[in-house]
Amino acid sequence: MDLHIKIIGWLLVIISLLHPFFPKYFEWKKECSSMSLINRQMFYIHSYFIALTLLLMGILCLTSAPDLLNTNLGKRISLGFGIFWLTRLAIQFVGYSSKLWRGKRFETGMHVLFSLFWIYFSIIFLSVYYG
Repeated sequence: MDLHIKIIGWLLVIISLLHPFFPKYFEWKKECSSMSLINRQMFYIHSYFIALTLLLMGILCLTSAPDLLNTNLGKRISLGFGIFWLTRLAIQFVGYSSKLWRGKRFETGMHVLFSLFWIYFSIIFLSVYYG
């Protein structure tokens, strides 16, 4: 299980490091230009903090896997992470329209890949708590 926690840690670090490329890829400058200043700034700031949260979660997994697995606090943290990723998995299907990916090869691939990530993360963290 230690290996799984470390794999998740690396995946989270990688995902967090991809966030700086989102604005250009998704054309946020153009897309957000019609937003009010407060909404635009909240959008960018929240995106930054999502990336930071993923980075810190990944670093915690990489540096503290034995603690997550073997202490009461670690197991409670793992339960929280499991609930977080299970919720993220649900949002993958109910929060995003299938119109965004269905019939598009790359987008469908990303939808499937990230769905598998969220399933994997959920199973591992919940297994730590309940196992």
